[in-house]
Amino acid sequence: MKKMLLVVSHGLVLLLGFAAGIYLLPILIQPPAQSQQQIDKVASEARFSGQFRRELEGSDPLHFAEGSIYFSDSQIAFAGSIAPGPDYRLYLSPEFVETKADFLSHQHRMRQVGEVNRFKDFVLPLAASVDLEDYNSVIIWCESFSLFISAAKYQ
Repeated sequence: MKKMLLVVSHGLVLLLGFAAGIYLLPILIQPPAQSQQQIDKVASEARFSGQFRRELEGSDPLHFAEGSIYFSDSQIAFAGSIAPGPDYRLYLSPEFVETKADFLSHQHRMRQVGEVNRFKDFVLPLAASVDLEDYNSVIIWCESFSLFISAAKYQ
């Protein structure tokens, strides 16, 4: 009985440590947040902007984004915070989606813009071949776990 209790307790501690590592590793290795000046520059040149909100149907307390996103001709800037996690990607979508099922059913029409490896204030380059007018929403998606994080409509 004592051996069984030790095996179960050690297994639970190992599992808890593994889960904490998955959660904390992206936080520990993320690059520094972009400066406010970099965010403000993109915001001042923005053709479009949108708002990420926590209360989307597909978001939850562990998977959300909150803040503003700005689109200039050459960059995308985010001012706010994102729940930490691994392997996040930013997508442009011609249709607003707010659940995993919606994302997966429309993913073939979306365009991946880049990796999101900061969980507060970032700037991403926007390829010259991307026409923002072809899309109306932006989505943050976790590739590793196929999880919807958040979305914002920008036009």
